[in-house]
Amino acid sequence: MDKTLKNKNENKKENVGSSESQISIFSERIKNLTEHLKSNKKDHNTRRGLMKLVGKRKKLLSYVKSKSNERYESIIKSLGLRR
Repeated sequence: MDKTLKNKNENKKENVGSSESQISIFSERIKNLTEHLKSNKKDHNTRRGLMKLVGKRKKLLSYVKSKSNERYESIIKSLGLRR
């Protein structure tokens, strides 16, 4: 994930609840949990939490896409999702 995007969103206190910042935070957590699960294959509680986060991010992305396709495309490019 692009650290500048995360830092940019975290620096603005009024922007923490925006869809873009939530998606970037979820993406960072998903990345960390994926790395954790590579070494702990039997950690099913973490796997369940990961699946819930992926679902939340997917819902937020579909919301942003329904509101503004340009914002959606910029988020996808900046986070490197959907190759």
